[in-house]
Amino acid sequence: MCLRRRVPSRGPSPSSHAAHQHRGVLKRNWLLWSSSPLGNNNGPLDASTLECLTNAADGVRLAARIVDTPCSEMNTDHFLEEIRSVGQELGIPPTIIRGEDLKQKGFGGIYGVGKAAEHPPALAVLSHTPSGATQTIAWVGKGIVYDTGGLSIKGKTTMPGMKRDCGGAAAILGAFKAAVKQGFKDNLHAVFCLAENAVGPTATRPDDIHTLYSGKTVEINNTDAEGRLVLSDGVVYASKDLTADIILDMATLTGAQGISTGKYHCAVMTNSERWEAACVRAGRSSGDLAHPLVYCPELHFSEFTSAVADMKNSVADRENAQSSCAGLFIGSHLGFDWPGVWVHVDIASPVHAGERATGFGVALLLSLFGQASEDPMLNMVSPLGGASDTSSADSMERDCKRRRLV
Repeated sequence: MCLRRRVPSRGPSPSSHAAHQHRGVLKRNWLLWSSSPLGNNNGPLDASTLECLTNAADGVRLAARIVDTPCSEMNTDHFLEEIRSVGQELGIPPTIIRGEDLKQKGFGGIYGVGKAAEHPPALAVLSHTPSGATQTIAWVGKGIVYDTGGLSIKGKTTMPGMKRDCGGAAAILGAFKAAVKQGFKDNLHAVFCLAENAVGPTATRPDDIHTLYSGKTVEINNTDAEGRLVLSDGVVYASKDLTADIILDMATLTGAQGISTGKYHCAVMTNSERWEAACVRAGRSSGDLAHPLVYCPELHFSEFTSAVADMKNSVADRENAQSSCAGLFIGSHLGFDWPGVWVHVDIASPVHAGERATGFGVALLLSLFGQASEDPMLNMVSPLGGASDTSSADSMERDCKRRRLV
């Protein structure tokens, strides 16, 4: 079933979100609905379905607005205000660890990346803990509000657009808001790893060694491989402090993602074959398409070998599965023998279409975790635990694809 046939279409303004606030003439914020419903019976939308789609669309717009906003406004402090605003609307006060407190508590990845910026780095958490929950899920988002590359500085053609490096955290904020509004039955934590990768007197240098929240030491050989550092702190916090059973991290992590899976499919890597297949199905049902990366730590993790620390932060051979290796770096801090489910989602290319943000990731998360929702439509499109977790779903997906190709 193609959820995207009923959800507002993804793409630049005006279809997916309002026209940019800095443009002189604002265009009308259209909602594009298909006249063809999810099921086989044509008919008007009922109130509950319309509410679900509206909340999903609002989440997409929130994510896109954050990603489109320049760092002169969307700095780490402003992003925290966005998190507080969502928390206030949902009745959830955020937990925030900020600035020097990160260093004192051992978050060497987030602190090391963001310490040179005017606005300090932060770890923020929104926690939804309903009674009767049977498992704990954590979504961990990379929120680099601007990425200069640090001292391994980007060039003049590769730095523009780096306001989008907070796309993972933005998508998780939008999805969390929609998921909680629709009724989420399990514990759900949204973890935001916020920093600006800036250049300054206190900036991390190549050759520096940071101790991350996992306790592992990392030799920095590329300050422009910063996202994996903040996410490693985030996923370990989700495991140790939040005792999560399922951890999903989402990030605009690597430029190589676009080479691996293209502009329209995010790249997915996980320690679970079932969840890998579920991500692909959720991509088809939501319109936020997904495709697996190679998961092979026994062959790829040696790329991070260091003579002076537990690992380096960037690969030795940039032609050896870069996107997979970047994900493995994050997974290594959880431990490759960690018993829970870990999913890594790289959305570097589909986070934008041309010059505008798409809000990619919100619909994917709502579909992927729809089995934990009280909403019947999200239950229906979920690839796990429902009717779509069968071979019949494959048949419907193939039929949907055939209709698109005709």
